[in-house]
Amino acid sequence: MLLEAGIAASSLSWALVQPEIAKFTRACAYDRAGLAWSDVASCPRTFERIVDELATVLARVAAGERYVLVGHSFGSFVIRAYAARHPERVLGLVLLDPPTEWLTITPQRARMLSGGRHLSRIGAVLAHLGVVRTCLVLLSGGAPGAPRRFVRVFGPTAARTLERLVGEVRKLPPDVHPTVQALWCQPKCFHAMADHLSVLEREGVSLSQFIPPGEIPVVVISSGNQPPEQIAAHRLLAERSQGGRHVIATHSAHWVQFDEPALVVALVRELVESSRVV
Repeated sequence: MLLEAGIAASSLSWALVQPEIAKFTRACAYDRAGLAWSDVASCPRTFERIVDELATVLARVAAGERYVLVGHSFGSFVIRAYAARHPERVLGLVLLDPPTEWLTITPQRARMLSGGRHLSRIGAVLAHLGVVRTCLVLLSGGAPGAPRRFVRVFGPTAARTLERLVGEVRKLPPDVHPTVQALWCQPKCFHAMADHLSVLEREGVSLSQFIPPGEIPVVVISSGNQPPEQIAAHRLLAERSQGGRHVIATHSAHWVQFDEPALVVALVRELVESSRVV
């Protein structure tokens, strides 16, 4: 089985669940182009290329096999598209808090994506100058005042985003923190984040066309803080598949694998074991 991370996340985002899943099945995670340990992209980013690269990874690590795919956030779009294109290779899908609202790009969401892309480009420059490294060290070391004041120059949204992301990273095992910091000090990661946001900005509306066949079981896990309309959308995703299942992670925010890793592992185990029976 394979784990597909969120829009600007790396394979490290699975640090709490991958070792546990590996106790009952082979569990692989990778980094999309430009993120973490992966090299920068060799060609312009499109959603089709992102899915092609997932297909290449699967073909190289488990040629001829069938897979259970787990995707968080933007990663859920990637694995659904792969399943739609290669249904014969997929045993089941687990979608963690899929951001289905971004399949409709309103003017407000377009502005948010454009702003995020702009901030990512600025982040790449700051990473090159060493500012990101300093801010991360201060934040993780318990001296958040200076980086918070610095980031507020770019507006309250940027400040809140930084604090939220650092808060999520702190949920990972402590021995992973230095690696996360080292990776996010690289300008390429910020460029890759901007590229991914551009893909969502340009192609978000078209992503809804990738619908896996109904015979592929789909488990959808919603975070507990989702509004009712998103819960309904997630439930509909699960109901479109035979044997689909919708679960609300009541104690989780968007990063369900950080807040309730045991729940994610249990649901993956159920899907893997049921696929072995078929």
